Amino acid sequence: MKTLPELLRGNPYPGRGIALGRTADGERFVAVYFIMGRSENSRNRIFVETQDGIKTQAFDESKMTDPSLIIYHPVRLVGKKLVVTNGDQTDTVAECLRAGHGFRHGLRQRTFEPDGPNWTPRISGLLHEDGMVELSILKTDHGDDSCCCRHFFSYDNLRPGTGRFISTYETDGTPLPSFQGEPLEAAFGKETARELADKVWAALDENNKVSLFVRTVDQKTGETDSVIINRHGEEGK
Repeated sequence: MKTLPELLRGNPYPGRGIALGRTADGERFVAVYFIMGRSENSRNRIFVETQDGIKTQAFDESKMTDPSLIIYHPVRLVGKKLVVTNGDQTDTVAECLRAGHGFRHGLRQRTFEPDGPNWTPRISGLLHEDGMVELSILKTDHGDDSCCCRHFFSYDNLRPGTGRFISTYETDGTPLPSFQGEPLEAAFGKETARELADKVWAALDENNKVSLFVRTVDQKTGETDSVIINRHGEEGK
């Protein structure tokens, strides 16, 4: 099984990615989210910490041309559940959870992004307080935007040192090829949030990486450790 940095290294453009798992000692849950960008508009972003997670915002407001698909809250905490997505479906899922509904219920109200010809998939993850992991990808049927394929994956109890990773794209291309198949297995060690963030950041393509968020959650105490790394240098914990 490859580590998350090993899965990412050498891939010029997986786009946006979510990884959820457990550390090798079984003591902490792990959540990773990153964004990449090819255009100036996509690259002109940073992650900023919020009361319940993080949000994207423009690094230079004067250069922002279209915020519709790139400004959103990727991470929100709902009770003790952590929602992680690549778009404003974070809010849809969070609202459904607060109303007593489930992860799938929220995502059945959404579809892939309206950015043809890429039709960027919406990827989403939910880390439960007991370590259960849910992941989803909403995408076209091989580029046919008349059909939304809704894939849901659920993992009751990930083994220590393991996780699952999903991204919007397989790699670079024209149009961009959507992620295919089940979420990939990823090995996790005993790294702290900072150590893991540094390794993942180093593995992401130098030209296209934009921002990275890593959080670990102590399984017993619920204590969290979070790290943000931004291409433009605005870093926070």
